[in-house]
Amino acid sequence: MSLSAISRRSGFTLIEMVVTVAIVSLLASVALPLAEVTAKRSKEHELRLSLREIRTALDAYKQAVEEGRVAHAAQDSGYPESLQVLVDGVPDASSPDRKKWIYFLRQIPRDPMISDPSLPNEETWGKRSYASSHEAPEEGDDVFDVYSLAPGAGLNGIPYRNW
Repeated sequence: MSLSAISRRSGFTLIEMVVTVAIVSLLASVALPLAEVTAKRSKEHELRLSLREIRTALDAYKQAVEEGRVAHAAQDSGYPESLQVLVDGVPDASSPDRKKWIYFLRQIPRDPMISDPSLPNEETWGKRSYASSHEAPEEGDDVFDVYSLAPGAGLNGIPYRNW
């Protein structure tokens, strides 16, 4: 066998190279949108968990008020005046020496859909007071519920604000 015959066999033809590049391009065009959807789904899962954590803490605070473990005025709704109260804790009114405290959160979770790192965690959430309606939530004297301030809608088509 001559040297020129061996050198021809050892390389790739132009058609083989074009087909390979086309296949790699096709695979990349399929993988990129899938990766974006996966990342969005992960953030949405984190949003659900954060909302659940805060709402569970708000309900635990309300239950502690109803059980008489948290002192409050008769005209109050029984919900905390801010999310920070859930972290800072409140004195346990049922404790004999009033030195025991009740804590509802270790820290306020951040809304994963808000990308501004300069905002403190509490300011990434919209807060709805007990006196405001569900359709037009407004802040007030207490925090009855939280919602995401992020624009846009989830993969399920529901705006983040309504989760």
